[in-house]
Amino acid sequence: MDSLSSKKDSLSSRYVIFFIWDKIKERSYKKERRAYIKMERKKNKKPQYNMWQNTKYMFQTVHRCRHYSVIVVCILLAVFQVCSRLTELFLSPVILSCVERAVSLKELVGTILFFSILMFVWSGLTAYLKTAKQSGRISVRSKMIVDLIYKACSTSYPNLEDQDMIKMKQNAHDAVSGNHKGTEAVWDTYTMIIQNIAGFVIYLFLLTATDPIIIGITIITTILGYMANLYVRDWRYNHKEEEAEYLNRSYYVLRKAEEVKIAKDLRIFGMGEWLEDIYNNAIRLCRRFFAKVEKRKLAADIWSVLLAFLRNGIAYIYLLSITLKQQLPASQFLLYFAVVGGFTSWINGILSSFGKLYEQSIDISKVREFMDIKEPFIFEKGEKVTPASFSEYCLELKDVSFRYPGAEKDTLHHINLLIQPGEKLAVVGLNGAGKTTLVKLLCGYYDPTEGQVLLNGRDIRQFNRKDYYTLFSAVFQEFSVLEVQLSENITQSYQNMDMELVKECVEKAGLKEKIESLPQKYQTHLGKKIFEDGIELSGGEMQRLMLARALYKNAPILVLDEPTAALDPLAEHDIYQKYHTMMKGRTSIYISHRLASTRFCDRIIYLKNGRIEESGTHKELLDFGGEYAEMFQVQSKYYKEENYGTEG
Repeated sequence: MDSLSSKKDSLSSRYVIFFIWDKIKERSYKKERRAYIKMERKKNKKPQYNMWQNTKYMFQTVHRCRHYSVIVVCILLAVFQVCSRLTELFLSPVILSCVERAVSLKELVGTILFFSILMFVWSGLTAYLKTAKQSGRISVRSKMIVDLIYKACSTSYPNLEDQDMIKMKQNAHDAVSGNHKGTEAVWDTYTMIIQNIAGFVIYLFLLTATDPIIIGITIITTILGYMANLYVRDWRYNHKEEEAEYLNRSYYVLRKAEEVKIAKDLRIFGMGEWLEDIYNNAIRLCRRFFAKVEKRKLAADIWSVLLAFLRNGIAYIYLLSITLKQQLPASQFLLYFAVVGGFTSWINGILSSFGKLYEQSIDISKVREFMDIKEPFIFEKGEKVTPASFSEYCLELKDVSFRYPGAEKDTLHHINLLIQPGEKLAVVGLNGAGKTTLVKLLCGYYDPTEGQVLLNGRDIRQFNRKDYYTLFSAVFQEFSVLEVQLSENITQSYQNMDMELVKECVEKAGLKEKIESLPQKYQTHLGKKIFEDGIELSGGEMQRLMLARALYKNAPILVLDEPTAALDPLAEHDIYQKYHTMMKGRTSIYISHRLASTRFCDRIIYLKNGRIEESGTHKELLDFGGEYAEMFQVQSKYYKEENYGTEG
């Protein structure tokens, strides 16, 4: 018993220590979070465009889409909803007036029927427009999505690797990702603005028959109440990172606990209680945050109730006094009192609508800011590059250095390289030597930090970069295929296919037997994620498919950036021999980490630390006895030289 008691005491002491330590960590974490949030707020820039500029942009987008019904629906919805509110406003006072005047039953019933028909008409028209409004609005948002996709697909390559640009792209796509986003929901806000302004003007006109003091008190109390609610909304918006952090922590634990991967660990290591403690801690932080939100909401609601009580009390006393003094009919008393309440709602509506428009304008700004990203390359304004412009294509790197943004040193240093038309060049070297960067400079994906990339002696920066890309056919380590028909992956199009050329390229690539053995042949779908009848190709077959694609494009310059890195030496050699045979007469640039695969090349350059250390044929480099020869000797231990022919 003593032993058991001492164990309990020990456990209790440990629990207290852990509890205190947990509190210390929690306070430390909250302090760090506040500092982080403060820093993030400083980093956040104001939107580049204001809500008026974005309103103009949205109307211009409607004009480009020719969906003018979007604007018409906004106006009609506002008109019908104002008419519905006015009908409701006058319904009770008019019926009460009929009772006061002791009209006939027929007239009373006719009045009620008239207002009922009006209510039915306004409600029906409003319901119809609310149903019909989506089509045009979705079309406008779809146009913005298409613009974003085109921008992402056509922007200068360096933009795609810029972290700020990547974040802007994500924000822009998020801003058009649903009906509730500002790029579509803004049309409801425009409707509300028109509706509230129209209602405000009409009710203001009705209130001119009362004392101006009533109008002033109504406006002031409404604005004060709105400011209280605005404070709560702004407080929560300014703490949205904190809220997201707490929610993400709790959701993360829930998602993790449901994963199949963790099932074994849960059982073997007894992780259940640990995960539960983490989750409970996250939930506790969430509750504290939302408790703060609710306290502010409660204070704002109390303030709004007090202001409403003051406003309605003053209006009631004033209207009651003039009713007693001037013998104001009860119907007019009811009308004016309803107008005061309605006038308040219109003011609130105007303030809320413009507040909502400001928030939605941020979404629109995200789209526009991404679309306005500056292009470092020249496209349409550049000089055209066509087969008629050049009969042969000579590439040159002239004193080229390149440094990636944010890097401390150059990846390439003062490279001078001339590639003659029709030459087969191999680029080899250890990982990180700069091989891929060199190829990307030749292809025009980057501009050099120093020096020039020349096409037939002219700086490629003066050409239309899209035209320049047409000179190249490339296969990179991570090539792109879509889960569509095999023929479409070869032609990169689903229209205007030259099927005879497709079959010719497939045969040259050594894939004819495989494809024609399939039930659907060239119409066979690649992959199984979309089509149930799709197939999977092996690594070697996929390489041959890429060869067929390169042949189909028939570009004058071929670039291979280690596309066969995952294959064994024999398979890689076979693929390279296919390229070598098929691309005769064209300029070819090969990158391979296996040196024997590029023995057929006219020239080999060996890169080291961003510089060309050695240059020559395979035999010349072996005879030179430098680092290329040393690397070749090391690699030759892993495959037999006779498998690569007797050349060299």
